[in-house]
Amino acid sequence: MTVWILAALFGALVLDRIVGDPPALWARLPHPVVLFGHAIAFFDRRLNRDTLAPVTRRRNGVMAILLLLALSVAIGLMLSGLLRALGFVGFVLELLVVAIFLAQKSLGDHVAAVALGLRTDGLKGGRRAVSMIVGRDPQALDEPGVCRAAIESLAENFADGVVAPALWYALAGLPGIFAYKMLNTADSMIGHKSDTYRDFGWASARLDDLANWPAARLSSLLIAAAAWLRQGVPAARRSLSVTLRDSGLHRSPNSGWPEAAMAGALDIQLTGPRIYGGERVSEPMINGSGRPVATPRDIEAGVELFYMSCTVLIVVTGLVLAVALLV
Repeated sequence: MTVWILAALFGALVLDRIVGDPPALWARLPHPVVLFGHAIAFFDRRLNRDTLAPVTRRRNGVMAILLLLALSVAIGLMLSGLLRALGFVGFVLELLVVAIFLAQKSLGDHVAAVALGLRTDGLKGGRRAVSMIVGRDPQALDEPGVCRAAIESLAENFADGVVAPALWYALAGLPGIFAYKMLNTADSMIGHKSDTYRDFGWASARLDDLANWPAARLSSLLIAAAAWLRQGVPAARRSLSVTLRDSGLHRSPNSGWPEAAMAGALDIQLTGPRIYGGERVSEPMINGSGRPVATPRDIEAGVELFYMSCTVLIVVTGLVLAVALLV
């Protein structure tokens, strides 16, 4: 971690918190994640044909994600070298690049829109808004289900949309954040266990689990710290207790950590049985002793907690930067 990286990360976190992703900008320019998606789709079309044997598709998937990660690292190294050579102008440009890969304001806005949709247009409005952020069938959700889905998405995406890219940038600069976002995009596109991607996406899914392992645990600590600041010691203690007890109930090795932390902080039940692509996924409830009925107010409380968690991350980054400047 260099002072350059820490300072750029601190500035990027503050900028993303205030500005987010301006829709007008990305209506005119392709977002880098969209470009990553095009690269992944290129390999998918050519190396994942259904005429190939499963073992061949798995081998091709390993080769594809390794090539994509190598390309991401190479681009990150070249861009990093170029920006360092530009001095202060390069620093500002790098700060902007990092901010593009963070998702504080945009995530908060999308989740808050679910509560607004429920309040202004009832269940129909909530389903419409939640369909923008979750993969499950919104028509199968009642109002508490919509609320739970929004809060679960908020917690999970705090880990892999804010904490993980920030962490990988802190550890490895632009090559680290580029590789992480490429891997995370690949997992979302080809990492699910459908007949089409069970083999081809196997490596992407396993590597994404590995890359998100530290961020998921860190995110649960940030949520507990935010609960302490907003709600006091009992909420923080409950958040940590539910995390340690119930994080393993989730089918994902990582998502259960921030979701359990959020469930404990808000004292509500999360996850449980739900429907993805017409198929019922049966899972136990996280924080089964919490309130069983989530409401729009719980979404709003979750968003407030999310923003406080982001603030804790910014403050911690600023403190580490201050120490680095003094050493």
